[in-house]
Amino acid sequence: MNYRHGFHAGNFADVFKHAALVGLLDALQAKPAALCYFDTHAGRALYDMHGEQARRTQEHASGIQRLLGAGGLPAALQRYVDLVQAFQPANAAGLAFYPGSPLIAQRLLRESDRAILCELHQEEAAALRDALAGDTRFAIHQRDGYAALKALLPPAQKRGLVLIDPPFEAQGAEFELVGQALANAWTRWPNATYAVWYPIKLRETIVPFHRWLREHAGRADVLVAELLLHPDNSGLRLNGCGLAIVNPPWRFDEAIAQWLPAVQELLAQSRYGSSRVEWLERG
Repeated sequence: MNYRHGFHAGNFADVFKHAALVGLLDALQAKPAALCYFDTHAGRALYDMHGEQARRTQEHASGIQRLLGAGGLPAALQRYVDLVQAFQPANAAGLAFYPGSPLIAQRLLRESDRAILCELHQEEAAALRDALAGDTRFAIHQRDGYAALKALLPPAQKRGLVLIDPPFEAQGAEFELVGQALANAWTRWPNATYAVWYPIKLRETIVPFHRWLREHAGRADVLVAELLLHPDNSGLRLNGCGLAIVNPPWRFDEAIAQWLPAVQELLAQSRYGSSRVEWLERG
């Protein structure tokens, strides 16, 4: 409840996560059947880069800002950058606004698709409603996203994507909450794709979560993609982030591997950065 994404909007983690989100939605829409997009921690939808929060941290300067002026990007990464550019006012100098996952989804979802967005914080939820006012494809709930997974699944659509993107204010406890939510969700909606974003400070905090996924995902495939800007042996900073994707679209490992090295290169902060895409072996 104390977390405000406005301080971090457009940073390296957003670039990684939202480029993957664009790719996931595009891949799922390769089939004509309607889908449902479920966002457990939706935020306020649109972030003012000239506002107090963004100006105080300037994290977007070492994130999305580096991609806006880059040329020769992989096609999938350019699609994400073009989407961000679409939210900039005409003749704007630099980056004026950054779209969160709800507005990215709004631009990509088809008329037949639907979305369920959850945001617990009152002010953020109000801004989310304002940003999506009039779009009947979207149902917005001011409630705990984990509880909403249990209450609102399955939707009418058989296919879809669940994005679980919590603030991770307490890493170990948050992973436990994610695990509990997943265990319930995929029994209710087994055909969905589940994408869990997580921060990387110390590798030892990630290993138990990956082990849990291997042991509990059943017959589902689990793909892990990670971006590291620094070695993962220091808990003093955010060294990187990852996505664990359960039931990824066909050949999504190849798709993300085509643009992730470019992100690593463009967002590098030291010579110790790295990235990886790999499958978790089933337990």
